[in-house]
Amino acid sequence: MIQTPNPKPELIFSFTFFCPATASSATSSLQLQKIELKFQSDRIYKMEGTGRRSRFSLLLLPLLISLSIPCISAAYKPGDIIPMSKMGLYHSMKTEWHDMIGRHCPIFAVNREVLVPIAKPMGYTGADAYKISFQVGREKFLIPWLFVINRKSSEVPMIDVHLRYSGSDLHGVTAKVVDMPHHYLEIHPDIRKQFWDAQHWPKHVLVRYTWEEQSEIDVTSGFYVLFGSGLMLSFILSIYILQSSRDKLARFVRERVAESNMPAGGVAKVE
Repeated sequence: MIQTPNPKPELIFSFTFFCPATASSATSSLQLQKIELKFQSDRIYKMEGTGRRSRFSLLLLPLLISLSIPCISAAYKPGDIIPMSKMGLYHSMKTEWHDMIGRHCPIFAVNREVLVPIAKPMGYTGADAYKISFQVGREKFLIPWLFVINRKSSEVPMIDVHLRYSGSDLHGVTAKVVDMPHHYLEIHPDIRKQFWDAQHWPKHVLVRYTWEEQSEIDVTSGFYVLFGSGLMLSFILSIYILQSSRDKLARFVRERVAESNMPAGGVAKVE
């Protein structure tokens, strides 16, 4: 009778992390990256049989892999158009996300103002406020609802968007609705007239994009990374040292016990 050998058990290290999609990808959503490392048990036994260095290498394996996994960032260059989409909300009815055309989107590291058209919402009566929300960049930074129409103010609104970046990375976006400065209205007097005309659609809202460059060197985060890596490495080294000195430590304990139990004038034998 032929016996089928039992399948060899496997030890699996699984690493799962999120990275933004690259610029060449079809979508701008986050992609789930997963890496699985499988080792058959007989190989592990063979590795352990070669000595303590192999066991030490196995202990270092998760640390080395975690440090060597690259995270692809959505990098931009000065002058690149930052993709942007908008959604409207009126009387508890939301629109779908609509991609904005390039001339209405922010340009990386360039301060500028644009007029963004707002289409007439379905069922608009002027009784409720009209709100708008934005998603900015391939990272999809969300700007929460902003009151644009019927915001209980006699001034024409302007959306002030503040973008933070360092190097080629976009780090965050904030926005607020402010009153349009009077010197804008003096240059473009039709904006006020058309905005308050209930029959004129689409209405145009001025959006001002302001960029702030931040330092690429984050001292606090770098300190935490170095401290955590050093702590993990120290822990692994301490385990390795204890394993390599186990025989010497056991012999030392046996010698101390033998010396304490040795009778006066006698000779104790240490095995």
